[in-house]
Amino acid sequence: MVAPMVTQPQGSSLQRLAEQAWERHAGESVLFYEGQRWTGTQLAERSRRAAGGLRQAGLKPGERVVVCMANCPEVGITYHAVWRCGAVTTPVLFLLSEEELRHVLTDSGAAFIVTTPEFLPKVTAAAAGAVSLRGIVLVGEAPAPTGQPAPAPTGRPAPAPTGQPAPAPTGQPAPAPTGQREPGEPPAPPGTPQPSPVLSFAELEAGPEAEITDSDPTALAALLYTGGTTGRSKGVMISHEALSSSAWAATATSYDETLRSVLLPLPLSHSYGLMVNAMSLHAPTPATSVLMRWFDPAGWLRLAEQHHVHTSPLVPSMIQMLLQQPLEEYDLSSLVRVASGAAPLPQQVADDFRKRLPHVEIAEGYGLTETAAIIATSPAGQARAGSVGKPAPGVELRIERRDGSQAGPGEDGEICVRGPMLMTAYWNAPAETAHTMRGGWLHTGDIGRLDGDGYLYIVDRIKDLIIRGGYNVYPRDVEDVLVGHPDAVAAAVVGRPDSKYGEEIVAFVQLRQGATVTPAELIDYARQHLSAVKYPREVRVVDAIPLTSVLKTDRKRLRALLAGG
Repeated sequence: MVAPMVTQPQGSSLQRLAEQAWERHAGESVLFYEGQRWTGTQLAERSRRAAGGLRQAGLKPGERVVVCMANCPEVGITYHAVWRCGAVTTPVLFLLSEEELRHVLTDSGAAFIVTTPEFLPKVTAAAAGAVSLRGIVLVGEAPAPTGQPAPAPTGRPAPAPTGQPAPAPTGQPAPAPTGQREPGEPPAPPGTPQPSPVLSFAELEAGPEAEITDSDPTALAALLYTGGTTGRSKGVMISHEALSSSAWAATATSYDETLRSVLLPLPLSHSYGLMVNAMSLHAPTPATSVLMRWFDPAGWLRLAEQHHVHTSPLVPSMIQMLLQQPLEEYDLSSLVRVASGAAPLPQQVADDFRKRLPHVEIAEGYGLTETAAIIATSPAGQARAGSVGKPAPGVELRIERRDGSQAGPGEDGEICVRGPMLMTAYWNAPAETAHTMRGGWLHTGDIGRLDGDGYLYIVDRIKDLIIRGGYNVYPRDVEDVLVGHPDAVAAAVVGRPDSKYGEEIVAFVQLRQGATVTPAELIDYARQHLSAVKYPREVRVVDAIPLTSVLKTDRKRLRALLAGG
């Protein structure tokens, strides 16, 4: 089906696209969240009012606002409010450590951070020393100290950069901001960082609706921080045009007017979740969305049944968790399609899912934070087993050999892309930007190949490649075989240093409940299905494969386990 697109991928800011989308179908769009029902009109009004509050608090165009929350309606409201002010959203996963969050606050030069009570202690601690931060915006009630009533957050922002105080909200003065000295408390020594005041989100959105401060489509819209798997996390600069182009391409290739209900378990703070959220700006028709605070497989199944969900974006680890549930006990007859992205989907997992839910199409996609989460998509009804689809509209893709020349069909090489959805640059990292964007192409660091029909297949990450005795071994090849064992739920493979072969192959395997297979039997199974170069010489059975905060295999932790014996 060709989507009847009513927008253009480029040429507009996200705040302008949002206003147009609200005018088209806000009254008919619905969001369900933990027993609450919100219409698109209500969410639009809240976004406009929150923008007014942030502007009154002193937020200026181009300034960064960090968003550290689990999924809730206020995440999307904050994004639209920030963009409406002409400012930049910086989403972070709430699972970040205090140190990691402090790095984001200081590196981005954030003006504000928006969070919820359960994360306030961590956010407050991380904010110490973040000299650019002028306020912590709290969604919900502040937690009370033990034995004390909870103080209401103040509506007073910190002074604006000019040194002049921003105007106070209309009404009675609020209590003093968190961090103010108590009577009789001695002053802090000179040079001591002052705690950031805590502002009430409810008060910020209690005022009048704000008009749009428009942005150039090429201006910065989102500053997304990478997972930091190769070192300290880097800020990825995504423009309005890049995120719009990504969301437009995803909408154009997945739209089906009969699929009106979507279940959203992805963290909205991840690039994949942010792109899925932005798809609503280009949607030709209204839809019903069901938002999960965070993913849990039993909860996903209950909501899918309750709301007669048609489609849901997932990541492979979520699909693996769902397969451990009694799927057949739920009425999933309305479910038509699930999208899988963010990590490779093991073929055995895909096969098991199709076997148990044969009426549901699994459509894989592929993207990076640096490409606003999209490179390839599987158009509705055209998914091909093992492939992540074809290059998305607007994406130019080539497979590059080590010498920089272009590889032919069926030949492995590095996936390189260019197009309007590419990042502008890494934040304050010109050398890394130049290396990644060399020759005018973004070099993904992923190995893949194209078939004769233009479908893309992901082989593995270049940095995860194991070189054993001079032979290249891709962990995914080994993992796919191990997951094919009837007792295995998941597998992850890494290399460990070896004096004879340079690297040796080690597999970590998670077993099904009640399984009795031994590591030796798993090695023998792999030997029967892989060449002598590829099969693992060591298998370790683990309770669960460790995952990163975005539910990808945490190979850094696995290597640390090996190093620790």
